[in-house]
Amino acid sequence: MSDPLSALPLHQLEVFVEDAIWLVVYPVRFLGMDLSARTTLIRLADGSLLAHSPGSLTPELVERIRALGPLRHVVALGTFHWLHVDDYRAEWPEAKVSVFPGIEERAPDLAFDQVLGDEAPDGWVGELEQVVVRGTRSIREVAFFHPEIATLVLTDLIENVGDETEGVDWKLKMWWKVVFRMWNHPKPAPEYQLGWKDKEAARRSLERILEWDFERIVLAHGDNVEEHAKELARRAWAKPLSFSSRG
Repeated sequence: MSDPLSALPLHQLEVFVEDAIWLVVYPVRFLGMDLSARTTLIRLADGSLLAHSPGSLTPELVERIRALGPLRHVVALGTFHWLHVDDYRAEWPEAKVSVFPGIEERAPDLAFDQVLGDEAPDGWVGELEQVVVRGTRSIREVAFFHPEIATLVLTDLIENVGDETEGVDWKLKMWWKVVFRMWNHPKPAPEYQLGWKDKEAARRSLERILEWDFERIVLAHGDNVEEHAKELARRAWAKPLSFSSRG
């Protein structure tokens, strides 16, 4: 059987928003399944770059990123989206590494510079907004919003995989269809669906994200959302949004 990821433009820099956001798809092996993830590169006002969800690198990709400008920030969020931080640190030792709350439990040996909260740090204050997704049980995330270009950037809070998605492993398709009912139905990653620790806190986090005026969503897994973005997000989060204050 051919490798499903061979249909994808792996490790290639693609423009998502002209002169503002670039995307790179990279391969992932998870529980015996082949799937892809996505790095988001955001240009900040000073011309530097922020790498969100750092993935694997190739020499050609490193050169293309360098051609865009100095990479000064690496943001590692989600269950496994910190695994390539050291690869980025080796190429850009001056970059500051920002991580999600609870990284000490997930990756005790990972070196980082700061833990993110709800307030943007000095590196991108006034340019990007962020919200810590609270109430989770086994997965951690900080949602990012670029107001100037109305773009929401997520890690695992929505996965959008279905008939139009290229490079999907047949085992992943089976799990998404039969077990998690996520095929053609965007939802949070399975780690979210397996249970929320604090339902009220989770609902409040999602409501804060929905207050942002985003028109598109960049996702780490699956197809990006380029129209009716807020409506799709509301559908994807229907269950946690329905949690009452009594949980």
